[in-house]
Amino acid sequence: MSATVIPLPPNSSSETIDFLRRMASMVSGRNGEVLLRAASLIESLAQRAMSAERLYHEQQVESTRNAELREAAELASDAMVGQIKGLRAQLAEVTAAAAAERAAFDAERGKLIGLMQNAESHIGKLTAELDSLRASVDSFNETLVSVPIEVLRLARTQFDYLSSGFARRGDVISQAMSEIGGFAIDQALTAKKTGTA
Repeated sequence: MSATVIPLPPNSSSETIDFLRRMASMVSGRNGEVLLRAASLIESLAQRAMSAERLYHEQQVESTRNAELREAAELASDAMVGQIKGLRAQLAEVTAAAAAERAAFDAERGKLIGLMQNAESHIGKLTAELDSLRASVDSFNETLVSVPIEVLRLARTQFDYLSSGFARRGDVISQAMSEIGGFAIDQALTAKKTGTA
């Protein structure tokens, strides 16, 4: 025959303990001791049950809190994973852009180095040509003498004077040479005025 479990009201354990203690005071000997031990055992079990229930309730609250924290952590983790994916994608884009810029920079640098080498070669050729021209001008300058224009005009006047003197004497050759000298000075003065000298 199975016993039917009837839940006791909340204060039934204290009433039961009080009843057992009163009964123990009325009963003498071993039965009284058994009743006192039963009362103590019920009291101890009731305290343990209340402690266990309190602990269970605290653990349930803690479990609920942990579940909420775990859910929040999973959401944060998912968000972080999404951010990491986004950052990786951005990093890949930046790396690709940097590689493209580096390639463009290297290509431009190669072009500039080529232009610089061509310019250096051209400068070398121009320098050689300039040195050649300087040498030719120096050799030309060795045959020239710089004379002020007033001296040339004075020389022109003297050639005219000599030419007329030779003409009076009938020295046609000397007269022609004097006129050629005057004509050469006229050409030098005319070239100087027009800037072709």
